[in-house]
Amino acid sequence: MAPRKAEQKDHRPDLASARDRVLGAFEALLISDGERASTLDAVAARAGVSKGGLLYHFASKDALIAGLIERLHVLVEVDIERMRAASNGVVDYFIRTSVASAGSPNELERTIVACSCLAQGAHPEVQKALRSVQASWLAVIADTVDDPVVARVVMLVGDGLYFNSATGLSDETPDSASMDALVAVLTELVASRGPSHAKP
Repeated sequence: MAPRKAEQKDHRPDLASARDRVLGAFEALLISDGERASTLDAVAARAGVSKGGLLYHFASKDALIAGLIERLHVLVEVDIERMRAASNGVVDYFIRTSVASAGSPNELERTIVACSCLAQGAHPEVQKALRSVQASWLAVIADTVDDPVVARVVMLVGDGLYFNSATGLSDETPDSASMDALVAVLTELVASRGPSHAKP
């Protein structure tokens, strides 16, 4: 059985790759042209697949949106694992990664922005998914900062950093020294709540 499976893999198209290309094309169109322009035909053309090839993976626009939500949750789970494993702690990781990447956003950023474009329309399931992402990050922060007010402050600081850097509303992107200072202030805030409030 094993050799036959390997043989099939050699001769069949890379279905996972084609599916990812379609989702990537959907993201790109949402970000650049908006939801209206992100038709199935446009997504197929952008992905370099036939309309039939797209429909093989996503039978409808709703299925495509569901696939994007699934991708969002997978990427967030990876990010949460990295948060928990970060050598300098959850707060440090969350704040430092809250600044949008300049020029070329990373995979998670692209998916969040694309979902945000959909959330502005009649897609409550996307709004629900984005709220779930926020709640997941907040829960991880709260596991480290056992004070709901401080955890919320950390979350809001991260949200503000991302919003300013992603929209370009701020003239400055925090440099390394500024980020160090910001993290230090938040770390001090966490510590100031006392040993009974901060988990190791």
